[in-house]
This record gives sequence, C-alpha cells and structure tokens, in this order.
Amino acid sequence: MAGSNPNAKPMNLTLKVWRQKNRTASGQVVDYNVRDISPDMSFLEMLDVLNEDLLRKGDDPVAFDHDCREGICGSCNLFINGRAHGPETGTTTCQLHMRKFSDGDTIVIEPWRANSFPVNKDLSVDRSAFDRIIQAGGYVSVNTGGAPDGNEIPIPKDIADRAFEAATCIGCGACVAACKNASAMLFVSAKVSQLALLPQGHVERATRVENMVAQMDIEGFGACTNIGSCAAECPVGISLENIAMLNREFLSAKASSNNLS
Repeated sequence: MAGSNPNAKPMNLTLKVWRQKNRTASGQVVDYNVRDISPDMSFLEMLDVLNEDLLRKGDDPVAFDHDCREGICGSCNLFINGRAHGPETGTTTCQLHMRKFSDGDTIVIEPWRANSFPVNKDLSVDRSAFDRIIQAGGYVSVNTGGAPDGNEIPIPKDIADRAFEAATCIGCGACVAACKNASAMLFVSAKVSQLALLPQGHVERATRVENMVAQMDIEGFGACTNIGSCAAECPVGISLENIAMLNREFLSAKASSNNLS
C-alpha cells in the first residue's frame, strides 16, 4: 500500500452496524468483529474487509454507498460514532483512515438520519431529494453562447473566489444529517450562491431561489435555526455566509414576485 507505515500494528475492532433489509423493514444494530485491520486502510476499505468476511460465511454483505473514493462525489455518507463522515474534520468517509481509531475500539456505523433521506438498505440512503431541488432551478437555462475566452467576462477575484467556494459543495448530505432539524439550507444556499454570484446566473436568480426553496419545503426538509452544526460537519467547509445570501436572495425575489406562497 503506497505511503503505508511498515511499523503500524494491525487492529482488531468491534463494529456496531445498522442493518435494514429495505425501506419498509425495521432495522437493528448488529455487532461484527474485524481483525488485522491496517491503520493505513481507509474506512471504506475496512468495510470491504468486513463484507469479504461476510461473503465467505455465506452472509449478506453490508450495503453502503460509494463511488470515487477520492472525496469528490459525496456518495460515502455514513454516520460514524455519532458524527457525519466520522471524527476527522473536513474529511469524507472515504478519506478517513483507520489510524484515527485504536486497537480494541468499538465503532458505531449508521446511515444518515432524516425523513427526506429514506434508507434503501443498511447504510445506503436515497438522496434523490437533492437532485429534485437542483432540477427545480439549480442551473442556467438561458443561452450563454459558446465557451468564451476565460478572460472575456471580467469577474472580480473576490466574487470568483466566493462562487468557487460555494461550488465546492459535493451534495453528500452531511449538513442535513448533522442538523437537529434535518435542514437542507446549507446545500441549497451553496447552489443558489454559486449561480447568483456569477453573471451567467443573474437572469434567472429570482425564479431560481423561489423554486429551489419551494422544492426544499416539498421534500420535507426542516427549517434552519442557525445552530451551525451543518457547517461544522461539512467535509468541504461550505460557509454559513451562504445561508445569509440565500435569505437575502429569497427576500429580494419575493419582494418583486407575484408568487406570495
């Protein structure tokens, strides 16, 4: 394993894993023991070892979401010992390494807990509510022409930086899972801010924020009460300032809108 520590001692761990057959079934926590886990493994590689052991025994492997395993896609949504993505700050589950734990530790692994994110099976949840919010307005549909030269539309650096920072949201859902109200405001505000800051997004900025907030409410996400747990657990550091911008965009849109609902 590249970059591994040859002196690192393997660990034996107890896992308490949420098992649920499907959306309608009742779930429960099941205990598993995994042995000889390298501290240099990622958390998902450790789950792979668990599943290999289960398959050898003829048992059903633990379902969990993953894709890129590089902290880009946002698929690896797990609650680990009561924290979204685990104990490492600014890290997705796939970037979490087992050296953050100690030999003999007990690790509790659960799916996201939110009504808007129903459990598909075990640790896998349905986050398509986020997709529907994006479909409601998180895009630019006006004709912006072909790809312009990078410097053709001058954008002040501070604006470009703020738009880029908002655009780094990977839509993992940690903000919803960490929020006591299961609010999606940090996710929605990042998408609204990203486009509202750039000239290409100005044409539709009023309808965009109205439609996205309306869809967020339809999906059943809770209200934001500014606790800040969403930003604290966000693996890419999306700022609470985006929620303030979303509120300003929404109030401005409503002030000039015929849609008063």
